[in-house]
Amino acid sequence: MATSYPRLMPMDLYRDADNYVLNADLPGIDPQSVDVDVDGQLLSIRAERAPRTQDEVRWIARERSTGSYLRRFTLGQGIDTANISATYDNGVLSVVLPVTEKAKPRKVEVQTSSAAPAASAEASPAAASESVEDLAA
Repeated sequence: MATSYPRLMPMDLYRDADNYVLNADLPGIDPQSVDVDVDGQLLSIRAERAPRTQDEVRWIARERSTGSYLRRFTLGQGIDTANISATYDNGVLSVVLPVTEKAKPRKVEVQTSSAAPAASAEASPAAASESVEDLAA
């Protein structure tokens, strides 16, 4: 009796500029059976490979698995779930996960003020410590 369980779906995940890209191997899968769902922060990929039905054949070897494929991924808050896209080409499913503007790295400009008075050479360390304590109070 055959056991029904999700089949292996090898995948790679990498970041390319402002997108994460997930490539999953699904060779021989009918593209119509591939289903990519996003529910909140959960990404689910499902696919089905139907068994070849030829009653008249006598199988010598049968190593290509049939049945369902399933992978689930929890997405971070920095993923723009509304703009996720997917393509299937030559047995590879590619899912592009864009990074939100809020999560993109950014440069913080350091401001300088030429009008600020220079620190006095006469200021004691104790005076500086007291002023920091005053700010914390």
